[in-house]
Amino acid sequence: MPVGYDLEEDCPFQEVLERVASKWVVQVILASSAGPVRFTELESAIDGISRRMLTLTLRRLERDGLVTRTVYPCVPPRVEYTATEPALELQEAFQALADWALRHRPTIAAARRVYDNRVSAEAEDSILS
Repeated sequence: MPVGYDLEEDCPFQEVLERVASKWVVQVILASSAGPVRFTELESAIDGISRRMLTLTLRRLERDGLVTRTVYPCVPPRVEYTATEPALELQEAFQALADWALRHRPTIAAARRVYDNRVSAEAEDSILS
């Protein structure tokens, strides 16, 4: 536990880590870090996210001070989301993680094949024994 950590504070360390480690949070921050972005642009950029999940994620990020929501008074209303300074700092870490994942995808895929083949062979051996 970090020095000076107070269990009674409003936003415990573990809660912050759990919040920012969500797969949707990572993708929203990565997608919004280049500048203001509209809801539909985020929806298109994040494969597999539902409208409801994107809405919930954006609300949580706004509450946590990681995105700002700007509503422009026009018809129809235009809404943009922008990553804040703390989110941009997170974006650097997330980008490093994303780069690592891309670099090591072939290694992980090969390791999975070796593992699956070994476990399958062991299972077959135990059935035959």
